[in-house]
Amino acid sequence: MTAEPATTGSSWRDLVVDGRLPRFALVCAGTWLAAADELVTATVMPSAARDIGGYTAFGWAVAIFLLGSILGGATAGRLTARFGLRTAMAIAGATYALGCAASALAPDIGVFLAGRLAQGLGGGWVVGLSYVASTSLFPEALWSRVLSGLAGVWGVATLVSPLIGGVFAEIHFWRGAFWTFAAQGLAFIVATAFLVPRGAARGEASGRPPVLQVAVLALSVAAIGAAGLLPTPLAKGTAGLAGIALLALFLRIDTHAPTSLLPRQTGRPASAVAAGLFMIFTLNAATVSFSVYGTSLMQRLYGATPILAGYILGGGALGWTLSALVIAGRGWARGYIRLGVALIAATQVAMMFVVPHGSIAAIAALVFVSGAGFGMAWAFVAARIVANTDDAERPLASGSVPTASMIGAAVAAAAAGSIATALGVGRGMSLGSARAAGFWLFAAFLPLLAAAVLAAWRLTNRRFDPPSA
Repeated sequence: MTAEPATTGSSWRDLVVDGRLPRFALVCAGTWLAAADELVTATVMPSAARDIGGYTAFGWAVAIFLLGSILGGATAGRLTARFGLRTAMAIAGATYALGCAASALAPDIGVFLAGRLAQGLGGGWVVGLSYVASTSLFPEALWSRVLSGLAGVWGVATLVSPLIGGVFAEIHFWRGAFWTFAAQGLAFIVATAFLVPRGAARGEASGRPPVLQVAVLALSVAAIGAAGLLPTPLAKGTAGLAGIALLALFLRIDTHAPTSLLPRQTGRPASAVAAGLFMIFTLNAATVSFSVYGTSLMQRLYGATPILAGYILGGGALGWTLSALVIAGRGWARGYIRLGVALIAATQVAMMFVVPHGSIAAIAALVFVSGAGFGMAWAFVAARIVANTDDAERPLASGSVPTASMIGAAVAAAAAGSIATALGVGRGMSLGSARAAGFWLFAAFLPLLAAAVLAAWRLTNRRFDPPSA
């Protein structure tokens, strides 16, 4: 299919004429598959853990999904160039559907985690390819509207996915949630065959996929996650230090690799890019514990239903969205970054005490405010990173923000699993272990939180202001 000529103006109505509506629905459906996954899985994970003995693997379920997503996002363009958009989207949908089916059929936590890895890989491909389709299946004048529609899908997922996961958890059929998304993955494949022209977006693959970097990153996450399973303090410490060393090795390899996940300036500590991406990494690492264990803690400590716990977790995304809309287009970038990070830091410190000894209402309020802090700072941080990047690497810099976020979340999710296991959560979530986890899953990450605050203040130094600021 050849690209349609750009027009000088467009409206939302232009998306429903000339057969475009089904294609728009397709790219939205692809984004939905990945967008809904996090909250659906978080909502049903306590039920799955009780069934297949996965309390020790809560962190792994998140970390391994994110590792797959990183690899999928980094190789989506290459997959398109090699097979063409239609075949690439079919491969992505099939990988995602198979991962969901494996999780649904899992007799034990090992098979469940293998399914999560395939879900992450397929989901990363699906999201990346949906963005490729947005610019190859629509005229240029409609790109901004299509991409705005995809952003809206994430908001819809926040509202709907906790309900989906909660319903399946409350009827004691958590596997049904994964079967539901496996079926959607198959429907995505069928729709792709009819709606994406053969040969669309096919091109020449450039550079090697960053498999080595992702492999080293996976080893880092594995070492950190294994620390909680080892018997002696020496073994735990050794594994943790090995994980940190491997993380440093990942950064070194990526800085010098022909195809990198992050901009080259990430390896220069004095640069704005390094400060910004380090802030993104540490901030997401310091706050991921609640995403991993929050629904279980609320159910155990306060008797919350799966649906209620899922919606409280989703309140962070709601706060993010509303905050981002309120400040959109404002020019006080430096102040919003600092205020947003300060709000996040304050809420995380408060969570140390409110989660084990507070109330559901207080937890919900803190989650919302923390999300609002992210929404307040995120766009300005991303803009500052891109503005301080060399022209040749600006596209990579734009994509590096979610990549750094996922890396931080993956590493910290594994660490959270180790902490929870050390506190006895792996043997089941008693009231005592839940209260201990409710404190230490936040307290243990205070050093990372402090590092994020310092990085935010460094990033907002006036010498890093864009020329137009």
